[in-house]
Amino acid sequence: MNKHILIILLSAITVFNLGCRQGSNEKQDNPAAPKDSVASEPVKPSQSGYADVNGLKMYYEVYGKGKPVVLLHGSFMNIISNWSQIIPMLAGRQVIVAEMQGHGRTRDIARSLSFEAMADDVSGLLKHLQVDSADILGYSMGGGVAFQFAVRHPEQLRRLVILSGAYAHNGWWPDVEASFSTTTADMFKGSPIQTQWDSLGNDPAKFPEFFKKVMSIDLKPYDWSKDVKNIKAPIFMAIGDADGVRYEHAIELFRAKGGGKMGDMHGLPKSRLAILPGTTHIGMVVQRPNWLIPMITDFLDSDLNPTPPTF
Repeated sequence: MNKHILIILLSAITVFNLGCRQGSNEKQDNPAAPKDSVASEPVKPSQSGYADVNGLKMYYEVYGKGKPVVLLHGSFMNIISNWSQIIPMLAGRQVIVAEMQGHGRTRDIARSLSFEAMADDVSGLLKHLQVDSADILGYSMGGGVAFQFAVRHPEQLRRLVILSGAYAHNGWWPDVEASFSTTTADMFKGSPIQTQWDSLGNDPAKFPEFFKKVMSIDLKPYDWSKDVKNIKAPIFMAIGDADGVRYEHAIELFRAKGGGKMGDMHGLPKSRLAILPGTTHIGMVVQRPNWLIPMITDFLDSDLNPTPPTF
């Protein structure tokens, strides 16, 4: 992926989602969205604040009541930019959203950024909120955090949803992985991502340091294949057909979780896989919530009966 394209795309997602937040009463320009889409309804958190976890003061918000689901955002993102469109669509659940180390209103600390540490932070947040277990949904970087949460804290996990996330560094297409080392903070100077980070009370002079720290997690080789394939909880993994994640990467996990067989003959696996047509990495959360949310809620609510349907 050309580095200039990467900056344009990352900036575009922030612009779009800020527009969703600021103009939440306007209809979405989305042919897949129904006219009465709940995504247009403004919502306010029932609880918000900072949790003291592992040396962080972790910012979080809680919406609604019901079975808890935790949403984990992508790199450089936050609650506003990643989840404004999706939170209202999960009505009927207790939606817990948090901002990871250095992101949004969660200030950075003198600690390396890692998927493992962020997963431990999420575990600490659930304990702070006195939530014994929850469904975990992670997008992009948040998908990596979600995988590590499942590996490190299985007792706190009910079901796992991964949107456009990878469990090994080579799960990304080669050109995408190669682009990580060429992306710099200067490319984001004056971008919506930088201006929003500044607006949430962060020191503008520290943006380059924050940027470098976030990118560092993608520059270190990682491979959790063995541990991830041994996750006991059901997994729903969704990617786009024009995503940054390789099809084979998602299919390999699905096979390990019982997929890759004709369900009419062998029954349905408890885990699920979706490859959305005409969908990019950013399009997953910008364009496809009205496709994704019904699939996600069906997965979370289903009894996962393996018996196939009949005529």
